[in-house]
Amino acid sequence: MSNKITIAIDGQSSCGKGTLAKNLAKELDYIFIDSGAMYRAVTLYLMRENISLREVSEDPALLGNIKITFHFDPERCYYETYLNGENVENEIRSMEVARKVSPVSAIQEIRTFLVAQQQTMGKDKGVVMDGRDIGTVVFPEAELKIFMTASPEIRAKRRYEELHKKGIHVNYQEVLHNIIERDHIDSTRDASPLAKAEDAITLDNSAMSKDEQARLSLSWARGVIESLATH
Repeated sequence: MSNKITIAIDGQSSCGKGTLAKNLAKELDYIFIDSGAMYRAVTLYLMRENISLREVSEDPALLGNIKITFHFDPERCYYETYLNGENVENEIRSMEVARKVSPVSAIQEIRTFLVAQQQTMGKDKGVVMDGRDIGTVVFPEAELKIFMTASPEIRAKRRYEELHKKGIHVNYQEVLHNIIERDHIDSTRDASPLAKAEDAITLDNSAMSKDEQARLSLSWARGVIESLATH
């Protein structure tokens, strides 16, 4: 009998969910699924095809040609996002996509389309998925749920530095404004608003290093796995 579990990591934008999720997946030899990248990939697709959100709401079949997959790049030690077979990892991290992804994520038809894909990806457990509604909507039965948070200023600083390392030059104030705006949209939208699951553990990483977060979350995960193994 497999003791693999499902780990759901939710939280605000740019609070390190992806970094933590990737680390956990690597340490546990689990599959990593970046739900935020999936919404960004849909956003990019709609931008490229010049499809409006109203058109998607009226005809969800327009999403039928979208196939999103993740491939691990051993050289970069990084999971990269592919849209219909094309590596779009850098393109989906642009500020242009960042500005449009929250309105896209608020469309119920798009959430329904992607949640179904996410649930299929995680049906055999042994997955770590991060996003806004993983513990509340996608995997409400997840054995470990973590809700991450940090101050907007700290998140903006981290995001700014991350983009600059990738060669994407942006303005700090623009990044901060985008984060505050996304927080508002994500927490007030009608379709699956950002919310902490009742049984989630809060991880405020405002004053924590990546290593400290990794060690703490890994101890939580191993604790749950060991607990299941003894029952």
